[in-house]
Amino acid sequence: MSEPTAEARLRHFPVSFFAMVMGLTGLSIAWRQAQTVFALPVDLATPILVLAGLSFAVLLAFYLIKLLRWREAVIAELGHPIHLNFFPTVSISLLLLAVGTLPHSLALAGVLWVLGSTLHLLLTLYVMGVWIHHDRFEIHHINPAWFIPMVGNVLVPIAGVPLGFAEVGWFYFSIGILFWLILFAIIVYRMLFHHPLPERLVPTFFILIAPPAVGFIAYLQLVGDLDPFARVLYYSGLFLTLLLASQAPRFLRISFYLSWWAYAFPLAAITIATLIMYERTGIAAFAGIGWLLLTLVTLVVVYLLARTAEAVAANSICVPTH
Repeated sequence: MSEPTAEARLRHFPVSFFAMVMGLTGLSIAWRQAQTVFALPVDLATPILVLAGLSFAVLLAFYLIKLLRWREAVIAELGHPIHLNFFPTVSISLLLLAVGTLPHSLALAGVLWVLGSTLHLLLTLYVMGVWIHHDRFEIHHINPAWFIPMVGNVLVPIAGVPLGFAEVGWFYFSIGILFWLILFAIIVYRMLFHHPLPERLVPTFFILIAPPAVGFIAYLQLVGDLDPFARVLYYSGLFLTLLLASQAPRFLRISFYLSWWAYAFPLAAITIATLIMYERTGIAAFAGIGWLLLTLVTLVVVYLLARTAEAVAANSICVPTH
């Protein structure tokens, strides 16, 4: 039985759709970094950023309509042990759009950054409040998507430092790094000693790459130097990328879900980090790895856009889920 009307589909419009904006914006920033490092004559970053901005506006309009018309459906998502953690994809999208906008307009980037960082702090406090006072979460509910609300704080310094808010950046960075370590330990324990993740959530394993990769980028913004801790962050992210790449056959067998967008932003983050490593060290191997990752994340995003459009046309997205 399918969802026959646009109204019914809008009622089930998931907040996780904003992961698409994260993937597109991450790809734009990756191409911007490549254009800077390799002095490329073609600007692919700007049109991708425009597409990301338009996607954010459309998705936000849809979700606001859902909030106005089906408030109980939004409240249900806020109380769900998995869906809850995707609400910060909205604030993270704003922060990434701020980073992407920096080369074009400091004023616009500043507005996006203030909105994104403020909203993300509020969502972090809300999510932690739910975690602390819950009466129904079990160990099998935790998955790498739980990183999103806490570790998303690490993104704040990337645009915050150029905008003149270094101390604010340190505040958010500290939150993100602290809870990355805590949650990483819990998630590894869950993976080793409990049942495997449901197929729908398996793509979220790629989120493991994002905290050290983004942390590396943010840390360099804060301290400026490629010191030992920066290297630990980068190589941790690179190892996790290799680990997940070695599991590629398992990921390729999974049916398409909206959670596939979890592949995009983490791959973009490690791509940007690798290009920065090449820029800072001049080691040719990083250039090769950077080009490989940039090609991969570009193909992944194009493929995800096509599969998402196909799923929307087939009415297999925006349907009730358990």
